[in-house]
Amino acid sequence: MYKPLILLIISNIFMTFAWYGHLKFKDKALWLVVFVSWLIAFVEYCFQVPANRIGHAYFSAAQLKGMQEVITLVVFALFSIFYLKENLRWNHYAGFVLLVLSAMLIFKK
Repeated sequence: MYKPLILLIISNIFMTFAWYGHLKFKDKALWLVVFVSWLIAFVEYCFQVPANRIGHAYFSAAQLKGMQEVITLVVFALFSIFYLKENLRWNHYAGFVLLVLSAMLIFKK
């Protein structure tokens, strides 16, 4: 039951680098950062697909998606602060809390 969670966390780390890591390399050609992002995204898929396949034995697809969104928010917040060196403001945190609350509704019976 924890395996999908761990795989989703790893997947989201790679996804965040694929989607936002290139922002530190604005001097590089766009085609190059797209290509590198696709390579990183391939690794992300190698964790995401098994996470969903294994996780679907325990969770519905909607629950897996809700879990993935919460993980994405946490990973992105840490990435933004530590890698991009961008501070998050109160309204970012408030919006994230609302998104987490909405994802929690998915798990209600």
